[in-house]
Amino acid sequence: MFDESALRAADLMTRDIAVVHPETPLRRAVQIMAARHVSGLPVVDGTGALIGMITEGDLARWHEDFPEHESTWLDMLGEGFELAPTFVEALRAERHSVHAAMRAGPVVTVPESMPAREIATLMHARGIKHVPVLRDGRMVGIVTRSDLVRALGRALDAAEADRARGALPPRPGT
Repeated sequence: MFDESALRAADLMTRDIAVVHPETPLRRAVQIMAARHVSGLPVVDGTGALIGMITEGDLARWHEDFPEHESTWLDMLGEGFELAPTFVEALRAERHSVHAAMRAGPVVTVPESMPAREIATLMHARGIKHVPVLRDGRMVGIVTRSDLVRALGRALDAAEADRARGALPPRPGT
């Protein structure tokens, strides 16, 4: 259905994007995701540049990852070494920040001009649920699988209306 569609990322994307920063507490990121009914958020730096994503999958895996350096520090504590209270508090804060749970590596993005069919193919091939949309290197929106499903629904409704008016041939088998 998207093959004959002229829809592009700019037509599908959500423009009012909630973002978080690496130092954002995980609790706040979860609250934003729940309030907005989204399964992931772009992570941006202080200049607004996209540096990552935090997703439901990241949050589900977050507790499984226990950094090696934290294990070493805990071993030191177990052996009777004393760590400065401010250092221990900084460890706790880092462990509960977006940075601790977000996916490392480059973020898959698309330009505003990318056709819906290519976006759907890309998302399927990469196993991702959302792609930030960029214009001149800056994030201007995000396309989610839900956006694609809504667009598909509208396209199917329009095709059915065209069939009912006789503008399209009947579907095979009807």
